[in-house]
Amino acid sequence: MKMAAVKAKGLWKRGRLKNIKKHWRLLIFVLPALIYVFIFMYLPMYGIIISFEDYKPHLGYLGSPWVGLKHFKRFFTSPNFWPLFKNTVSLSVMQLILTFPLPIILALAINQLRNKKFQKFAQLITYAPHFISVVVLVSVMRLMLDPQTGVINHLLTAMGMEPQFFMGNPQMFRWVYVLSDVWQSTGWNSIIYFAALASVDLSMHEAAIVDGATDIQRIRYIDLPSIMPTVITLLILNTGKIMGIGFEKVYAMQNALNLSTSQIIPTYVYQVGILEGQYSYSSAINLFNSFINLALLLTVNHIAKKTNDTSIL
Repeated sequence: MKMAAVKAKGLWKRGRLKNIKKHWRLLIFVLPALIYVFIFMYLPMYGIIISFEDYKPHLGYLGSPWVGLKHFKRFFTSPNFWPLFKNTVSLSVMQLILTFPLPIILALAINQLRNKKFQKFAQLITYAPHFISVVVLVSVMRLMLDPQTGVINHLLTAMGMEPQFFMGNPQMFRWVYVLSDVWQSTGWNSIIYFAALASVDLSMHEAAIVDGATDIQRIRYIDLPSIMPTVITLLILNTGKIMGIGFEKVYAMQNALNLSTSQIIPTYVYQVGILEGQYSYSSAINLFNSFINLALLLTVNHIAKKTNDTSIL
């Protein structure tokens, strides 16, 4: 038995070397990407050590005093912990619920268009908002939602309603953030579903049309099952980022009036880490945030693998 295992291991090694020799040109193409990932994504992870230290820049990583889980305990016992955690999760879950299914629906709808020119025009129009920078988008939102001069409030006044200070209302903040994200990202996020739909066998649709299937039935029984592995994969990846909601847009929309709902973990990390110079404390908070994302990713991936036999790991 032992000899058989040793022999099998030797055959596996020879097979691997044979594949490397056969595909060495492809491996050379991949090498720069691997070097980039290693230098800019793996080497900086060494800095995680400051989460367990009272980091002093003049002492360096190895010279700073070790404090263990002190900064984690400080964050967990802080009065800011639950508001920050609740705001981050609420905004992320709301964003996931509203932004994840819409690109699928858009891709399925545009895919059914018979006129190819109109189909390309619809794709172009829906992709365009993605290329607007966050700063420009938030500036436009501030102008449109201004309580005195904004277009939206002029419409509300014309309908006999009171003008609203959308950007300063804590209850409105999440809706403004998520709905603007829906407008900006839906078209761009639908690209991958268009690519998946392009691989669907047209003969299946032709047979369904001959059998009298409607457009809705073809979407339900042909298109959706065909793109379901892509949908599940992206759902896993999006769930793994649920605590990593974008910093830039939230920070640009943030003000003293909406701080009770707009202060999330990434903006708090920026505040205590960059503005206040509490590097170890902010690093510990960010590490906790990343750990939650990893746990969610592995959990959802395991569930998807068990239920649908689709996973990323």
